Amino acid sequence: MAYTAVKSFLQSELDTIRESGLYKEEKIIKTAQGAEVDTSTGHELVMCANNYLGLADDPEIEQAVIDGLKTHGFGMASVRFICGTQDIHQELENKITDWYGTGATILYTSCFDANTGLFETILGPDDAIISDALNHASIIDGVRLCKATRKVYKHSDMADLEERLKETQDSRFRMIATDGVFSMQGDEAKLVDICDLADKYDAMVMVDDSHATGFLGPTGRGSVDKQGVIDRVDIITSTMGKALGGASGGYTTGRKEIVDILRQRSRPYLFSNTIAPPIVVGALKALEILQSRPELRERLHENTAYFRKSITDLGFKIIEGDHPIVPIMIGDEKKNVALAKAINARGVFVVAFSFPVVPRGEARIRVQMSAAHSREQLDFALRVFEEAGREQGVI
Repeated sequence: MAYTAVKSFLQSELDTIRESGLYKEEKIIKTAQGAEVDTSTGHELVMCANNYLGLADDPEIEQAVIDGLKTHGFGMASVRFICGTQDIHQELENKITDWYGTGATILYTSCFDANTGLFETILGPDDAIISDALNHASIIDGVRLCKATRKVYKHSDMADLEERLKETQDSRFRMIATDGVFSMQGDEAKLVDICDLADKYDAMVMVDDSHATGFLGPTGRGSVDKQGVIDRVDIITSTMGKALGGASGGYTTGRKEIVDILRQRSRPYLFSNTIAPPIVVGALKALEILQSRPELRERLHENTAYFRKSITDLGFKIIEGDHPIVPIMIGDEKKNVALAKAINARGVFVVAFSFPVVPRGEARIRVQMSAAHSREQLDFALRVFEEAGREQGVI
């Protein structure tokens, strides 16, 4: 059979991944996502979720979803331009537009789809995309789908970005693409500097703000809000799958003409169903909550500052910053996996990140804070990290 050789090759690849300590296991959760969950291995404190505001099991959102299911059904069984658009889809798009103060918004099933459907719709072979080296995989894949010239600048290196802009001055249109917050680092893009260079070299700016929407900035609109550049950025993509309830769904918001052309030609939008009605009403309620309950953001930032200082005091090396993503740098892949297992065995749910998610030799445990975490839970996690860290010889 033709598959025999393929099977042998794939099995060899899988064996290599296991032997190098890079094989990714999936733990089964038996309860709703929250600060604590029941898993296939016991009851655990969750320290690895994107549940920044603790809304994944919020009772108001759950009730909104129940009500929305009754009024608008389970699914649409159609794409938007046929018979897949309900009033709530337009309502959510309008609410997001009003929240940001942008020209228009378009929904996608995920931010991954928003990013893969963006670049090829707007840019062609006469254009250029200049992308940060640590951008999310969805931006990378979206850029690959586009026929524009591709340039990569060193992570957050503005001098290198400027060189790439100089190299592409003969292009018709240019776009700088960056994460607002880089998911494996927890550091923010230098958006003011990027916008200044974009103005200087006549380029558009696109920001994926998935790990910032809902909690960064004075109104929670993300890194673009925190750095005061919403009106200078042309395109913002983000997700409802993290701080905004943690379910699914994404969007692109920005210049009206860009959103209008996406609605006409963006392939993930045109050829797949949009967000299911229950998710839409849940997202609407999440937007309402985050705007009316600023104490959730305040608690998240308090938890972040406390944990960052405490884990550093224990002797762990982290990437400095003030974001709820706290990368605990271990370096060695096998030691990283062993530490994560020792922490998991003590009732704290963390995940070891290694190549190819991060570069070889930069293995880490990415801990993430939530507004749902109590001080007692954080202290428990810190005790577990200390015990496991000493046991594994990391501290």
